[in-house]
Amino acid sequence: MTAFHALVLAGGAGTRFGGGKLLAPWRDGVLLDGALTAAFAAPVAGVTLVTGADRDRVAAAARSFADRAGQSDRLAIIHAADHAEGMAATLRAGVASLPQNVSGIVVFLGDMPLIPDGVAAVLIDALAGGAPAAVPVFNGRRGHPAALGRALFAQVAALHGDEGARRILMDLGDRLACIPIDDPGVVIDVDRAADLPT
Repeated sequence: MTAFHALVLAGGAGTRFGGGKLLAPWRDGVLLDGALTAAFAAPVAGVTLVTGADRDRVAAAARSFADRAGQSDRLAIIHAADHAEGMAATLRAGVASLPQNVSGIVVFLGDMPLIPDGVAAVLIDALAGGAPAAVPVFNGRRGHPAALGRALFAQVAALHGDEGARRILMDLGDRLACIPIDDPGVVIDVDRAADLPT
């Protein structure tokens, strides 16, 4: 049986934020809760959180959220030892941790708390329809999460630096499924404390 999985990349140090970004108070919890909400809402077999900086506290916050949401059985947590390299390290570690039968992934970023619930399903549908990867687009701007099919995993394993899968997606050209989404949540991320949405 093949399946899709969600990866939540939560390895950054949040330097521009002043540190502790993913654990910053937000709504009734912490900032990371937003990305976890969207990941658990996705039609995926499991959700893997990839930690890096502040490993123990980020993992504890994720477990606490999963417990409250009744999703503990769907959560796996792994650590990217080389997280200081950048986003590529956490993405590589996440993909390497997945079962061999995974047919694709949906990649969420821990500092993007407003991803609408239905986006992941639309992206997965695009992959099921033959696209090698899919991204949401809001007002002409590519956003997140990004969905990647298994055929791209070898390229993910070769990534380096802080760009994540951006270069892989760009190289697909018109084979990349760009799905219009009428919700700015797919492009709203948090870099500084002033960026925290209400």
